[in-house]
Amino acid sequence: MSSRAPESVPAGVARLGFTDPARANALLDDPALDGLAGTPDRIDAGGLAEALSRTADPDGALLGLVRVLESAAASGGVRGDLVDRLGRDATARRRLFAVLGASGALVDHLVAHPEHWRAATDAVPRDADDRRAALVAAVGDPGPVPPADALRVAYREQLLGIAALDLVADDASRVLPETAAALADLAAAALEAALVIARAEVGEAADTCRLAVVAMGKTGGRELNYVSDVDVIFVAEPADGVAENAALVVATDLATRLMRLCSASTPAGSLWQVDPALRPEGKNGPLVRTVASHRAYYERWAKTWEFQALLKARPVAGDAEVGAAYVDAVRPMVWQASARDNFVPDVQAMRRRVEDHIPKAEAERQIKLGPGGLRDVEFSVQLLQLVHGRADETLRSASTLEALEALSAGGYIGRDDAAVLEAAYRWLRALEHRVQLSRLRRTHLMPTSEQDLRRLGRALGLRRDPADSVQEQWRARRREVRRLHERIFYRPLLSAVARLSDQDVRLSPEAARARLSALGFRDPAGALRHLEALTSGVSRRAAIQRQLLPVMLQWFADEADPDTGLLAFRKISDELGATHWYLRLLRDEGSAAERLAHTLARSRYAGALLEQAPECVQFLADAEGMTPRPRAEVLRRMRSAAGRKDDPEAAVLAARTIRRSELFRVAVADLGGTITLPQLGAAMTDLTAALLETTLEVAHRAVCDRTGEEPLTALLVVGMGRLGGGEQGYGSDADVLFVHDPLPGADEQAAQHQAMEVVKLLIALLGRGGPDPRLDVDAGLRPEGKNGPLVRSLASYREYYARWSLVWEAQALLRATPVAGDPGVAERFTELVDSIRWPSGGLTPAQVREIRTLKARMESERLPRGADRKTHFKLGHGGLSDVEWVVQLLQLRWAHDRPELRTASTLGALEAAQRLGLVSDEHAAALAASWRLASTMRNASVLFRGKPSDAVPTYDRDADGVARILGLGTGGGQDLAEHYRRVARRARAAFEEEFYGA
Repeated sequence: MSSRAPESVPAGVARLGFTDPARANALLDDPALDGLAGTPDRIDAGGLAEALSRTADPDGALLGLVRVLESAAASGGVRGDLVDRLGRDATARRRLFAVLGASGALVDHLVAHPEHWRAATDAVPRDADDRRAALVAAVGDPGPVPPADALRVAYREQLLGIAALDLVADDASRVLPETAAALADLAAAALEAALVIARAEVGEAADTCRLAVVAMGKTGGRELNYVSDVDVIFVAEPADGVAENAALVVATDLATRLMRLCSASTPAGSLWQVDPALRPEGKNGPLVRTVASHRAYYERWAKTWEFQALLKARPVAGDAEVGAAYVDAVRPMVWQASARDNFVPDVQAMRRRVEDHIPKAEAERQIKLGPGGLRDVEFSVQLLQLVHGRADETLRSASTLEALEALSAGGYIGRDDAAVLEAAYRWLRALEHRVQLSRLRRTHLMPTSEQDLRRLGRALGLRRDPADSVQEQWRARRREVRRLHERIFYRPLLSAVARLSDQDVRLSPEAARARLSALGFRDPAGALRHLEALTSGVSRRAAIQRQLLPVMLQWFADEADPDTGLLAFRKISDELGATHWYLRLLRDEGSAAERLAHTLARSRYAGALLEQAPECVQFLADAEGMTPRPRAEVLRRMRSAAGRKDDPEAAVLAARTIRRSELFRVAVADLGGTITLPQLGAAMTDLTAALLETTLEVAHRAVCDRTGEEPLTALLVVGMGRLGGGEQGYGSDADVLFVHDPLPGADEQAAQHQAMEVVKLLIALLGRGGPDPRLDVDAGLRPEGKNGPLVRSLASYREYYARWSLVWEAQALLRATPVAGDPGVAERFTELVDSIRWPSGGLTPAQVREIRTLKARMESERLPRGADRKTHFKLGHGGLSDVEWVVQLLQLRWAHDRPELRTASTLGALEAAQRLGLVSDEHAAALAASWRLASTMRNASVLFRGKPSDAVPTYDRDADGVARILGLGTGGGQDLAEHYRRVARRARAAFEEEFYGA
């Protein structure tokens, strides 16, 4: 170089780590470096050599630098900017030099694309969406190169940034999760971009299917290597109106093209192999299946290892909804897999088979598959996850490191053992990364040459005897991992015990299991794990739990499902145990702890609500907390919560959060017997009405904001059925009519359109998943049923009822009650329908016959297939329908001149009919008793099972749980069905005489 004297080149470059000093000195004097070193405002030659010496391979870094600068010189202004940046910016030098000294393959890329130097020098962490957008944009506008080549170039450009951040880290093992996640996100982005290319190649036919790419293995777990096969499963659904077979043909074509695009080598380089071998039936099975086909296979044919593989399944490209549906379909099966026969032996045998298939020449060099390698850690973690994750959702992570941390926190593995495994795993993965980076080749073998070992050791920060040091650390880590793997994986020891007294008396595992079995726990081993997690340690939190649990275990055991109660208690304690008030509340308020134990073990419904909102435990401290709040207060809180959100969906979710906590309050009051059935119905109706009111306001405001219009009409929601009657239960839908009345001066057509948009948005907002049980809004009782408009104007209702109203519609209107919306419209609508539901002169004989015919037809057509007429709560003999039709027939016939019958309440109308002598005392009592019992049992079924049921439970545990909620005590489940049949028979006899006899 003309700009610096020869003596400025250090004579002792060997001391800096260069293995070929002569060549290094020659390269340092290469004209390609002109302007980079040796001028007054630049680093000197010695500084340049020293900067290069900090890399894994100083010789390679120096040669790479010369090559890149030579290439940059041939690329217009690229060299000037690069030389200026490297001469002045130490961070830029460090990053680029680190890449040049670690990866010959990335050097080759920079030589081919010197303009990408900024990808290394200016690297910043990028999220998955950003990576995807960049690659999709690259293939969307590839310029003069084919899209597949553009994908490879853009992929390597991003890979430069990931490697630069990784290589300059002080400890590669510390940044491993971020590096691996970035590589997985980049792979996912490449799959998406490849699918974009494939769809363009296929053309319009691509729109006939919805294809999703589900990542498995390390890609699915966001813990990918630099170079690895990308394991995937393809799942597809036909587009609307397309035959499934035809759609799958196109989806298979797309998947095949995607694989070829990613796997092929081109002049621009290569990515990696896409491996679909983990699909059902492996290589012999179809490449693409529907969600239903996958579900059917896993339900009937899948082997244990397939569920283990599914643990890391994650949608990464293509149709997001299809990918999510696939994961939703298979994920529950993953966490039930440990219940399969021989599950643990099967997993153990699979690990042995992996080792047996390693070529003998490679066994001692395998970083991944060999004894003490990465697979030992991964199989150990996955076995523990799958065995314990069925009950403990904290273990359900696709990330090995996250799962290992969760296993340690849950007490499933000792903290010291977990720390050793974590450190070893991080180091082994960093080792694997450095091995692969050198040539960007898929390999998991330790190198054997001295030069490669030296470079590898330096890449891991080992400067003293790096070749020997890296081998020593490798052997030490393998020994640690193998020792723990054999202890955890093959000889698991039961270390969880129950501390059941203040004296920290430790029961043997056998004694603890026997005690829990005697108390009625069906899974004593699982209960032991929960108790250990709750009581282990010397913290104040653990000490209080040890005081509470001996008594709480008995309270759990007093109910039909103590296991669920203990599990829910553990989850809530995990969530709230660190708060300052939770354990103090349970310790100092004895009634709160007892109420909590009975609630959790008696009701899965209440437990699920509390798990979603554990802070509601505070309701249990006193009777006031368990008193259902009036509608006005609930509505005020919902409006306040919704008013703090700008987005309509967020606003309604905030209101639904209030509903969730209030549902728990009502459920606890119901379980504790502090409210009656009518009070329960009123409380549930108030919650629904308040939510409808809030959502209607949010929806109306949102529609007006979106369209820029002022409100053109006043809206009303009319409750029908049990909602209108104030008789809702836990599993009730919201049967409604929607009414609007255009404001003065508003165009009627525009008002109708606005009302329709508001109602549609209301239904959509309430139909989405949320923090509370979903509220299904059903407008099926509107004029013309499902064929009629969803919302009508008040004038339209008036005209319809005047001209077309049928007797069944008058019957439906008996329980029509405005529940939300404009009070003026409510008053006018009520005035309108009163003349329909209380018809002057009552019913004609023909209309009476029509109602009786409708009832008979409903009994024959609507009872679900397989349902027992004797035990179906709603449509069975003596059930809710029988009682309600008797009452409604009486109202239609006599309410026109008997105002006492003009009520939407079933029991209120029945009592009025009895007082008026329209039904005998005996029949009224039988009908009321059956209606109360069916309603109560229906609610109790939801409380215990966590989901609606319309029939007397037949499973013994369900029957026992329902019986206990009804106050029938232990063993009451055995007589539950007969008790209901007896009451229903009397009601049926009364129904037949009152409904058909008069």
